[in-house]
Amino acid sequence: MAQESRRLAFNTRAIHAGEAPDPATGASAPNLVMSTTFVTDPGASFSAEDFGEATPFIYTRWGNPTVDQLERKLASLEEAEACIAFGSGMAAITALFFHVLKPGDHLIISDVTYAATAEFSKDFLPRLGIEVTKVDMSDARNVAAALRGNTRLIYAESPANPLIRLTDILAVGKLAREAKALFAVDSTFATPVATRPLRLGADFVLHSLTKYLGGHGDAIGGAILGGRSALAEIKKGIAIRTGGILSPFNAWLIMRGIATLSIRMKAHQEGASAVAAFLEGHPKVKRVIYPGLASHPQHALARRQMDNFSGMLTFQVADGPAAARVLAERLEVIHYAVSLGHHRSLVFYLATEDMLRTSFALGPEAEASYRSFAGDGIFRFSAGLEDPRDLCEDLDRALAAIS
Repeated sequence: MAQESRRLAFNTRAIHAGEAPDPATGASAPNLVMSTTFVTDPGASFSAEDFGEATPFIYTRWGNPTVDQLERKLASLEEAEACIAFGSGMAAITALFFHVLKPGDHLIISDVTYAATAEFSKDFLPRLGIEVTKVDMSDARNVAAALRGNTRLIYAESPANPLIRLTDILAVGKLAREAKALFAVDSTFATPVATRPLRLGADFVLHSLTKYLGGHGDAIGGAILGGRSALAEIKKGIAIRTGGILSPFNAWLIMRGIATLSIRMKAHQEGASAVAAFLEGHPKVKRVIYPGLASHPQHALARRQMDNFSGMLTFQVADGPAAARVLAERLEVIHYAVSLGHHRSLVFYLATEDMLRTSFALGPEAEASYRSFAGDGIFRFSAGLEDPRDLCEDLDRALAAIS
């Protein structure tokens, strides 16, 4: 769009970046182009080796006008040179790993990440001859101690799923540069409304578009953002060849969600703040973890690094499994379901023993750190867009039924 030639406010870019009225019809809304193939010149190459920025649309696995609009919008919001959209957040994450890491390389990864990321780094990468070290990234000194001569990538989540634990992106980015390692941040919980990791020193930022960016629980997608040359290599070498592409229809839905991202994130924060304060004073609740609460052990970092505290919180009760059954039966407004970042509020119980057995292989010190946040288990709560009073009343009714 013409306006992108000058600096516009975030809210304006969320609506307009990557889009322009259709030149043929004048349609204001972005087109949904579902075609798998495109009429092209007879001399066009159908080889990924010849793919580049000037390549016209040929086949949707290579590129699609609707997906391209989404990618340009996301790049504008994250202040990135380029973006690649994928069919899911995990497709984006694995594409990054496959691009950066080779046998003999060393990966430092947060000891607590999205479960599928943790399982992939625990079970799959070592089989490829890649060394993996998991560290508590709430303290940058742990990252410094884990660095080796062959460290190729440092991978963080901030806030981390499910503990809502933060990484000091500025500090870890400095360590990565000094070690000549690449640094990637999964910023799904924060969104670009709260944090722009590339500005703080990350080389890559990743998102599950399924969550806050899509915002409505009806479209799965993922994205990697970063420098133009690196993203071009990932596009050609991984995205096109492995085929983990995003459906144009999902791209269209996610773009529609992004248009209201700033408004929604403000409401998510308001709802989560009200619920966190309510739960922190509830007699059935042992502990609440939310970056916006003064009681969060990294509240000072959250205030420095996040412009929005997001809608994610966790809480503990005395008997988590029993409470989970009660909440699943008694909640009326809040859905007992996995995922997060939707307009509906969601809650789900994550038992510590199950997480340590299935997703996180942690040593004694790391396990103690995990339990310091999670105890025997946590309820992960994603505040939606409902009135906070209704959310608190719904929780209060359900918690009152716990014996």
